[in-house]
Amino acid sequence: QQTRSSKESNVAANKLNDTPEALQEVKNHLGDGAAENIMGRIKMAKKKKKKQSNDVDRASCKQKSENNEKLAVKKEETTLETGSQLSPTPLSHIPLKSLIDIEMELVYTDEEDISFEFAEPVVPTSTQSACRDSEKADAPSTPNSSTLPQLDKQLQLTLREASASYRQSNYVAAAEQFSTALELCSKGAAIDNPFEPSPEAISSIASFVETKLVTCNLKLRKPDDALNHSHRSIILNPAYFRNHLRQAAVFRCLERYSEAARSAMIADYMYWLTGGAEQRISKLIKLYWQAMIEEAITREESFSVMYTPFVTEVKADKINKIKDMFAKKHPDYVEHIYTDPHGVHILPQTAEWPSLPPQQYLLTLGFRNKHIGKILERWSRRKLPIFSDRKAPFSPLTKEETKRYWDNTGKKIVPVMDFIRSTKLTDNLCACSRGIEKLHYASLLGRLQRVEEQSQVINQAMAELATLPYLQDISQQDAELLQSLMADAMDTLEGRSDKGRVWNKIQKIGLIEDYLYQVEDNYLKNKRLRAARTEKMKMKRTQSAQQH
Repeated sequence: QQTRSSKESNVAANKLNDTPEALQEVKNHLGDGAAENIMGRIKMAKKKKKKQSNDVDRASCKQKSENNEKLAVKKEETTLETGSQLSPTPLSHIPLKSLIDIEMELVYTDEEDISFEFAEPVVPTSTQSACRDSEKADAPSTPNSSTLPQLDKQLQLTLREASASYRQSNYVAAAEQFSTALELCSKGAAIDNPFEPSPEAISSIASFVETKLVTCNLKLRKPDDALNHSHRSIILNPAYFRNHLRQAAVFRCLERYSEAARSAMIADYMYWLTGGAEQRISKLIKLYWQAMIEEAITREESFSVMYTPFVTEVKADKINKIKDMFAKKHPDYVEHIYTDPHGVHILPQTAEWPSLPPQQYLLTLGFRNKHIGKILERWSRRKLPIFSDRKAPFSPLTKEETKRYWDNTGKKIVPVMDFIRSTKLTDNLCACSRGIEKLHYASLLGRLQRVEEQSQVINQAMAELATLPYLQDISQQDAELLQSLMADAMDTLEGRSDKGRVWNKIQKIGLIEDYLYQVEDNYLKNKRLRAARTEKMKMKRTQSAQQH
């Protein structure tokens, strides 16, 4: 960890005081019916959530009633709590060694079995976990191994050789062999009976290989190469919590801490959702999540944050009080103060998924750049988000203008959007909003001809969209939008024209809304100016008459 000057350290400490503790291969694996599989995942995710909810209802009834009594006492509270249970843990209390230990146990675990998690909910058995060594703790078990399809013999041999190389720490050879296994999957050599292919089985096998490539590249200190593999492992199998945690580890190595925090948050939720019962595992994931949030806050210099616990709906006057409190605590970040009005924020110190809902927080951000704060607040008014470099709906900018937009606005607002999502599991306005944000961002990168980054961001957006049905209930309209976004993203990765994409249509609608807002604002502004001029003329006439 880098040392900083005493002034920067003090700023970081003040910030922490307000924080409580590609895709061609995918289509080859899944076939042309990949988008249709999303609906199946949606249904299965709903069943899993319903089952988990029913399982914890009785056990948590007493706990909920006790929580309700406590919450009633704090019903009107909107100031930041300073009690011990919400006090932040300084970053030094979560040393790098602790994070590496968590990664060694949960990220680099040497799994031998491929689990087929789409067919049935994953229910780890404590007996099996107890019999495994610490390196293999809590690896998911398959519900009925006798009904699982048999692996292709050549693929099985290749995977054995790759695993042997990995255990011998020969990560270069292991990566080459796992890449060969991935090619076999793309050619249809995944299961022993290719005439009766199961998309779910092929997805699980391919996801297993992708995730092994993630760990190989991380061991080789090539996080850039690991990134797309981590995204694809989630696209292929979003229900497995370790896939999300490995994505978090890649983001950490790339120093993208806000995105690492979001991946860890999803990993913790997925662990509970798919039957994870070991509290120790959940605590390790939450600790990792907390460390990533604190690192993101400490390193960020353009804005600062404050979380405020609340129970009931917070009205405008309370939000103004929160902003006043923020200004007193962070006088260097008052050019524009913004409180996120949509969505509930959750912190790792108080996130207990079985006893839903967990403690909720309002997020307030203060900016040194007024322009960025105003843009963020304007974007928050939309139901569907856009990431636009246009000033008018039908006037696309030149490459030079796009680059200027990126330098002045884009690269400054992306970190803010990522941080907001690091504690925001779902979105109240639009379920697909996170994926749409990333797809707009990818389009901007494409216009800047940053092709490799564009591919990574599209894969990241697809991973977000594939995970979405497990995080929240979605309407039929959202499900159809999700399918369209996934299909268009695949087409874009395959090199087809970016014109006519769903997110571009959404962007045009958003730009028209912006244009109408600007027209209305200008009209009201001119109306006020005309009224002021009229009043001034009247006063002059009155004074002139009095002088006469």
